[in-house]
Amino acid sequence: MSTSTIPESLKHFQLERVLNEDPVTHTIALLGQLQMEGGKLSSAIIRIEKTALSASSVLDVLSNLKDVQLIEHTDIYSWLFAWLNQSQDRPEVKINVVCPATEVHVRKYSAQQTILVRETPEIFERIVKPYIAAFPPTRIQWVYNILSGKSEVDKILYRDTSEDYGYVILPDMKWDLITVSSLYLVAIVQSKDIRCLRDLRRRHLGMLRGIRREASRIAKEKWGLSDGSIRFFVHYQPSYYHFHVHIVNANYIGTAGSTVGQAHLLDDLISMTQKMDRQYLNVSR
Repeated sequence: MSTSTIPESLKHFQLERVLNEDPVTHTIALLGQLQMEGGKLSSAIIRIEKTALSASSVLDVLSNLKDVQLIEHTDIYSWLFAWLNQSQDRPEVKINVVCPATEVHVRKYSAQQTILVRETPEIFERIVKPYIAAFPPTRIQWVYNILSGKSEVDKILYRDTSEDYGYVILPDMKWDLITVSSLYLVAIVQSKDIRCLRDLRRRHLGMLRGIRREASRIAKEKWGLSDGSIRFFVHYQPSYYHFHVHIVNANYIGTAGSTVGQAHLLDDLISMTQKMDRQYLNVSR
């Protein structure tokens, strides 16, 4: 989908159904059709996040957009700012677009039931590991685009170029790039061999500590946030199987996925990795 056509296409989005509404994070995920180049309709997911909207301006958001500005585009993902009132200086809406959207994306953005499972090394080897291996690399092409410098180059806040232990730190697609109280960064490791926290070994300690150190430095220098004002955590199971660390303002209580059982503190992972004398980390998923 051409980046130049996305802003105009949003105004003519054809809604099929609402996938999820989250009053805590002030987001809504919609499934429908977007018109691509040549007039062809394609399945698309639109995720709308309110950025301090007034109560009187929440209806008919897409049909009343006065101006739309593309923030970034990589692979099938696009991020945009939008204005409902052209007299406003700050964008009133942040929009994420997934197009073309597959059934996998539909399931990801739909409301889901949470089930906690105690995962043993045997379960990981027999069930989870083959499940992870079955994912095609194309599913996370957007990650490789970031790591290779093909996309979001101007958003990289820090890059460690080590082939085995390097990583990049940049704003997460969920952040509006403006509101410090909801600061959300992500560190993505360079190595394709670290798919999830189960792959962590003692040799990765320097990398994990480096992520914590550099992200803390960036948060303090750019936004005046002290070390204790940042929460570092890793998901298990993650939404995509390429190891990454979530870096969030500790006061942001609306953070999706920061609940016990899914989010594991980076400091805890560092401590467990230091003491590792078994083949796998013993954590729940």
